[in-house]
Amino acid sequence: MIIRIALAATVAAFAATAVVAQSDPVATRKGLMKGIGGANRDITEMLDGKQPFDVNKAKAALTTMSENAAKMPALFPANSKDGDTAALPVIWEKKADFDAKMTKFSADAKAAAGKVSNAETLKTEVGDVRKNCGGCHNEYRKKS
Repeated sequence: MIIRIALAATVAAFAATAVVAQSDPVATRKGLMKGIGGANRDITEMLDGKQPFDVNKAKAALTTMSENAAKMPALFPANSKDGDTAALPVIWEKKADFDAKMTKFSADAKAAAGKVSNAETLKTEVGDVRKNCGGCHNEYRKKS
């Protein structure tokens, strides 16, 4: 019974997320990007010694990056070009490339999460993951 209730709650949460994403994809993608930024900050702080290395926290950060990146392609519908967004119009002109980059980012972060076992492997793995960030931001995001 408890499992059924938990499953129903999970399905309801996913449905609510889908409705919100469809109604305001800009806000949804901003929230997901902030999640990626927070995960990246945790990793940076571990690597810089500002917080102790925690393998579970490192893996969770990489998992957040992977899951959030996987949701991104659906959050750039044609009607979300305007408004308070840093997305450049080229995203919609080269949507297949953008989507492929997000898919790669997600896959790379997921693979890295599976390989991290200590601070040294985190440093090695996160370097490849972070290359994905620049690959999109340089081409598809307005400069601040």
